[in-house]
Amino acid sequence: MDKLGLARFLRSKRESIDPADVGLPLGRRRRTPGLRREEVAQLAYVSVDHYTRLEQARGRHPSRRVLDGIARALRLSDQERAHLFHLAGEREESRSAEPVSEVRPSTLSLVNRLTDAAAIVVDDMCRVLAWNPLAAALFEDFSALAGQERNVIRRYFLHPDPERRHYGMSSPERFAVTAVSYLRVAATRYPDSHELNSLIEELVAGSEDFARLWNSQRFHIERHLHQTVRHPRVGPIELDYDVLTVPDQEQQVVIFTAEPGSPAYESLQFLKVVGAEQVPAEA
Repeated sequence: MDKLGLARFLRSKRESIDPADVGLPLGRRRRTPGLRREEVAQLAYVSVDHYTRLEQARGRHPSRRVLDGIARALRLSDQERAHLFHLAGEREESRSAEPVSEVRPSTLSLVNRLTDAAAIVVDDMCRVLAWNPLAAALFEDFSALAGQERNVIRRYFLHPDPERRHYGMSSPERFAVTAVSYLRVAATRYPDSHELNSLIEELVAGSEDFARLWNSQRFHIERHLHQTVRHPRVGPIELDYDVLTVPDQEQQVVIFTAEPGSPAYESLQFLKVVGAEQVPAEA
């Protein structure tokens, strides 16, 4: 049980929740953002003292029932719930020893239908499993990469050319925190995965920035973000990206879009024309 990591995670998630989102009245003026500890305890059906001790890194080992209640009260995603159990020293059962690399036909169909948006499918190891032509034109030709290189977190931290590591993103550090958080989830779900453990060892040894983030126990997943991507051919493109989870697959569909009629949209249309003929539609 990582008491300090668990305490930081609980406090961070509690402070990020709007009371109105869980049906609580604002009431008197709040001195701090988010929910109060007693409110989380009430929603989770645990004692205030027990929850407070967990946030103060003084609590005893919480039961699975307590963890389930806290996950429900804090409205944790599947990835965040897995991380909560990991910090508490509980292991959720994995469906297999390795992450699923096959992409469902329905997911592939969705990705390929998004002709005006760049879309990729990644797993919790950050492997790029599928993509549409516009994503290849926007970022790089994923089909030209060897198996282990086709991984966005590996490209980010270990690419030999520093100028190409971030794909020209304006806020690469936010992407990095999210990617490392997904890797934490994978490490929780697949502790015996040779490929995953080898990737983590390689990243720790090869990147001081990754080692710092990994050892910090920081956990935060961005599901919507505005990024400016500086493309080498068309220059800066202002994009929104959204992350959609594929149920039961531990895979994410990441979609990059621009407002129709905007300069960014026109840039994507240009890339669609010049890049589609030389890039395959999927992995």
